Amino acid sequence: MSALPATVPAVIIGAGQAGLAAAHELVRRGFTPGTDVLVLDGNDGPGGAWRHRWDSLTLGRAHGIADLPGLPMERPDPTVPASHLVSDYYGRYEEAFGLQVVRPVQVVSVRGTGEDGDTGSDLDLTLLSGGTCTTVRTRLLLNATGTWTHPYVPYVPGIAEFTGRQLHTVDYVRREDFAGQRVLVIGGGLSAVQFLLELNQPGAAADTVWATRRPPNFTSQEFDQRWGYGVEERVRAATLSGRRPDSVVRNTGIPPWPEYLAAVEAGVLVSRGMVARFTDHGAVWGEQSSRARQNASWSPFPAGHTEDVDTIFWNTGFRPALTHLAPLHLHEQNSGGIRMVDEVRVAKDPRILLVGYGSTASTVGANRAGRLAGRAAAEILAG
Repeated sequence: MSALPATVPAVIIGAGQAGLAAAHELVRRGFTPGTDVLVLDGNDGPGGAWRHRWDSLTLGRAHGIADLPGLPMERPDPTVPASHLVSDYYGRYEEAFGLQVVRPVQVVSVRGTGEDGDTGSDLDLTLLSGGTCTTVRTRLLLNATGTWTHPYVPYVPGIAEFTGRQLHTVDYVRREDFAGQRVLVIGGGLSAVQFLLELNQPGAAADTVWATRRPPNFTSQEFDQRWGYGVEERVRAATLSGRRPDSVVRNTGIPPWPEYLAAVEAGVLVSRGMVARFTDHGAVWGEQSSRARQNASWSPFPAGHTEDVDTIFWNTGFRPALTHLAPLHLHEQNSGGIRMVDEVRVAKDPRILLVGYGSTASTVGANRAGRLAGRAAAEILAG
């Protein structure tokens, strides 16, 4: 790790898409990396969350989704894992704009230097790297830590009793790791859908069972720009009022693509409802919502039904990685969310800019968040 300054006007935590976009905006406005703004990252190398994606995920169908401002990504090789391509691209981006990212660094906590509630004081960041703790003081923090490091697994009775394998989306590497196994896939989002299709390929799982709390949210709406704006507007309304943003699956739905509809017809993408508890070797189903009507993709097992499984695969989403900000008490007591002034500024504390939170927590919104945060930071630092 490079030597860290004792004080610096602004710190960016996270060198994923949102963090790099924010750093680029500050550089574009004349701020010098390492002197005016310090970029910290918890990974061993470039790439952000993309660095950890599974081998079968490529950019062949999603060209442009990871582009950063000022340096578009070259057309990706559809056969190369996205984790390799994006890591290389982000590394070149850091070099091209001289961002001087310091890694690996874990930000343990962020505290104000004044009395509680004094949002005019500086911030002290406690950092850990290579077994050594240090403190950096700053006027302004741009937090771009994303969600990848905070996978969410809901509590289900008996979860600790299950003797088979349990993993989350973040742990997935390749379908061959499930060869010959019966896999219970839990979660109603696109990750679960895509993994169910992948696990039913030759050489993968022997069988899969899909469990969701609600009927799968297939939508006939086209996933176009208007749809994207609608999703963002719903999430933005939540964060501006201080509510927790709804889960992605509630806002996006599942597109009626031919391969998905074929998997419904084949019985692969048919939810059996949510499990009520686990045993040491499987799962037991409970009562399902009486308001949910059975359809082609929703055929829940009756209460008391049991299934033996070898693996539980949680595709249950993520939570914002904000535990290091806990000393600042940014969350609303009643709603549990963070009330925002706009897409990046926190109502309770003007020293904090959340980059890639709420309506901008996506590969589409991250660049916009970076530009907004960089612009807001420049105005604050010039004041």
